[in-house]
Amino acid sequence: MHLPPNPFLHALRAGRPQIGLWLGLADGYSAEILAGVGFDWLLIDGEHAPNDLRSMLGQLQAVASAATALPPGQQPSHAIVRVPVGTGDVGTALIKQVLDIGAQTLLVPMVDTPEQAAQVVRAAKYPPQGVRGMGSALARASRWQAYPQYVHEANAQVGVLLQAETVEAMRHLDAIAATPGVDGVFIGPADLSASMGHVGDPGHPEVQAAILDGIARIRAAGKAAGILASDRAQARHYLEAGALFVAVGVDTVLLSRAARDLLAAFKGASMSKAVAGSGPYG
Repeated sequence: MHLPPNPFLHALRAGRPQIGLWLGLADGYSAEILAGVGFDWLLIDGEHAPNDLRSMLGQLQAVASAATALPPGQQPSHAIVRVPVGTGDVGTALIKQVLDIGAQTLLVPMVDTPEQAAQVVRAAKYPPQGVRGMGSALARASRWQAYPQYVHEANAQVGVLLQAETVEAMRHLDAIAATPGVDGVFIGPADLSASMGHVGDPGHPEVQAAILDGIARIRAAGKAAGILASDRAQARHYLEAGALFVAVGVDTVLLSRAARDLLAAFKGASMSKAVAGSGPYG
């Protein structure tokens, strides 16, 4: 039995835009609900949400469970895991663990140089392409060796997405995107705006110009560009500019706004204003 292909990677390589949702509630129950909605991908956030390896595992299992009850013709959501760090010895160990529990695609924050990009790729690949530890007998990813060729097939199916979210990263963006083994580069609007001196203002014209330039450069390198935008018009704008994987919302924000709107309908006062600072983060 062969390892199933990574549908998210195949879609990106075919140039099909993938619409995603950010999961910050750190809970398998809510992840399972959202996995039944129909988003192309769901991001399990290990950087800013209160996730550990066990809660990531639970959400991966929940997303997989939801796939068994989808309406005919609806494709399962693809779970992507964002690790808190992907470089250095700690990052290499975390990537190994997250892949072993069954993540097929990783998002790695704060990659500023092509050297860091290459290190992340090595951590995500088995030898000879990388340094991922050989422990597939213990790994959910191999279905505990139900996929007997897992160690030979995994490298081709593991997706590596890197975040460019500083001025330094934007300077090195062409080389980061061109790094062999990198499948896509995600631009983090919030951290990029802070790095550019516009803290809390990712909509600043200078930041927006840098984002659009970054999307074009990533695409020119032959890689997929990604971003998070909770504003619908802005998300469509990024898609039109060439972004291929775009998160269009965050579960915590959706819950908070829906609850405020519901309360406002009964309290009479307007309580549905967006929470300050609730814009896209990355």
